[in-house]
Amino acid sequence: MGKGLSLWFAVSSIILLSAASIMISQNIWIAAALGVLTLLNIGWGFIVKAKHGRSDS
Repeated sequence: MGKGLSLWFAVSSIILLSAASIMISQNIWIAAALGVLTLLNIGWGFIVKAKHGRSDS
């Protein structure tokens, strides 16, 4: 996986986690949804990394 794509997944995960932590005090359901979205984003990053690793070798 390229550096740009890795940076994208890292920054987007940080933003989602930050938004979830802010929303904990406002609305727990939105915070939970953002937490799930963060986990899906991280999982998608691992899937993309695995597919790029397989195609490179």
